[in-house]
Amino acid sequence: MDRQTSLQRLEAVREVMNATNIDAFLVPTADAHNSQYIAPSDARREWLSGLSGSSGTALVTQRHALVWTDGRYFTQFEIQVDTAIWTLMRQGTDLSIQEWLVRNMPEGSTVGIDPTTFTRSAWTPLQIALLQNKVNLLPVEDNIVDRARVNVGDAPPARPSEPLIPLSVNFTGRVSSDKISELLEQTRARDASALVLTALDDIAYTLNLRGTDIPYNPVFFAYLVIRADLQTDNVILFWGDGNLTPDVQLHLEAEGTRVQVRPYTQIFAYLRDMSSSLQPGSAIWLSRDGSQAIYLAAESNTAVSTLSTVSPVALMKCVKNSIELQGFRSAHVKDGVALVRLLRWVHEQVEGGVNVTELDVVDKLDKLRGEEDLSRGPSFATIAGSGPNGAIIHYKPTPQTDRVIQMNDMLLLDSGGQYMDGTTDITRTRHMSASPSEAQRRAFTRVLKGQILLATAVFPRGTTGNILETLARKALWDVGLNYAHGTGHGVGHYLNVHEGPSGIGAALMSGDPGIVPGMIFSDEPGYYQVGEYGIRHEDLVEVIEVNELADHIFADGMVGNFDGRGAVGFHTISLAPHQTACLDVKLLSPDEIKYLNNYHARVLATLGPILKARNLQADYDWLEKECAPIRSAAMLVMASPFLIVSVVYSLWFGAKY
Repeated sequence: MDRQTSLQRLEAVREVMNATNIDAFLVPTADAHNSQYIAPSDARREWLSGLSGSSGTALVTQRHALVWTDGRYFTQFEIQVDTAIWTLMRQGTDLSIQEWLVRNMPEGSTVGIDPTTFTRSAWTPLQIALLQNKVNLLPVEDNIVDRARVNVGDAPPARPSEPLIPLSVNFTGRVSSDKISELLEQTRARDASALVLTALDDIAYTLNLRGTDIPYNPVFFAYLVIRADLQTDNVILFWGDGNLTPDVQLHLEAEGTRVQVRPYTQIFAYLRDMSSSLQPGSAIWLSRDGSQAIYLAAESNTAVSTLSTVSPVALMKCVKNSIELQGFRSAHVKDGVALVRLLRWVHEQVEGGVNVTELDVVDKLDKLRGEEDLSRGPSFATIAGSGPNGAIIHYKPTPQTDRVIQMNDMLLLDSGGQYMDGTTDITRTRHMSASPSEAQRRAFTRVLKGQILLATAVFPRGTTGNILETLARKALWDVGLNYAHGTGHGVGHYLNVHEGPSGIGAALMSGDPGIVPGMIFSDEPGYYQVGEYGIRHEDLVEVIEVNELADHIFADGMVGNFDGRGAVGFHTISLAPHQTACLDVKLLSPDEIKYLNNYHARVLATLGPILKARNLQADYDWLEKECAPIRSAAMLVMASPFLIVSVVYSLWFGAKY
């Protein structure tokens, strides 16, 4: 964003603030459903500041313009935002938003927030802190940024309401009526009259419907109210104009689900009416991630209380059933085929002297994924960062930043696909000449050591991710290196690629139920040398029970199950080779070599026959070389008999890998 545009937008917001007696206005990266990824209609912080990352909050006063964001976007901020106008506030280092407001806002001043963009759980502590300093926190229902956009002739785009997509039980493994029955039981068990669902993926999961309202996320804008105080007509969907197409009606009927449909915009009036009609002492169950606006509507009758917890649907959907798990595995086979074809292609082009850019890689991968069965596009905007762009943690190439990939470049490729049977997310880092510098080779190896240490961990059932996270960092920490992002996130089933409430990060995630079999996580440590290169290795892993019969590297040695609590671990379901030519094998332990060789044998055994059956011989030949076992004396001791024979054969006949 150029300076003139940046100043014009900032001043337009300040003019509206003046007209409405607002001294400070907060602009989070959020919509009314607390979505991590948002539609263009809700991209207010990006429009105002220029920062395009998925996380960040802008604060505007008459004298200050600040953006808080996390370590993923520090470098990106310096590139995208006019730093003469905006100030970067580093989360975890600088003052928090609350601390800054307490220190800088004078008594009697007013801080404004659109209550649809702020959760109740974030609103309450901020309001308490400000009131202690005699500063008012005011809900501003007519969003100030939206008004400013209209004033400068750049009105926000309309909220999308694209057609709904039925997802059959063949993919979901459970009909919607069964899910609703369980939610009704839980609602009654809490003595609540109604459950209000506001998260878009919660609603899509509950009804076995998908949509395309938010890029890369197969969700649709809606609210869902499930009333335990009614015997009939007790499931009310607020969506679009309140009309469902015949195919969606037939889908719901086939699943035994009867839904009353009302226009999306009627939710607040409905909640106020429902609240006023309930008996004194009644309760309405809301997710703690529901917006302040939703809570205010539900609490319009002061004789009715609200219950605030982690969404019961979030807890339900983070543990996948057997059909969903099989779908995940199937999706990763297809995704592996597409990624192998892409990696072989990009190496061939670059080695052949063809000018291939980062955007070429994005387009080619989209095309290859699109050729796979049940493909529904990317699961997020592909991160294809070559050379210095790879050090921008969530870099996404644009025509302005696109660069030709050079033979001496590291290429960090983080991408994923949406398939009707599952969602994928995988990162592979490749050196185009397979001859990295010694510093790159050591960092590449240490990042992979961390990924393997986490991937092979065995731990008690119910352990939370924060307890495991240092495993992924240890090899980097050993030499004073680190990375500024979390290590793992949950993944939705043909839903959002980032799914809570579980995760693997430095801090305990609020509401984390603990790790149990059936969950899906990413495992993605990294290292980033700003201005030079980035390295990240990422796979998705399925949580499995670990015993002597499990498909796990340490299964043979299991002698207990944590006194009956249960032993669990991870099974990697992503399928694509790591670039072993970039490894410093001397840094690898025998177990790490065994893991890599076993993993590559499985990748070749799974994807190889598919490539051959499609007459993709060049791709097969490339994959076979990439999956060749690592030559190491330690490996000869630790590897399986099949792999030992393979290595002996290669050493005896002088095969080149």
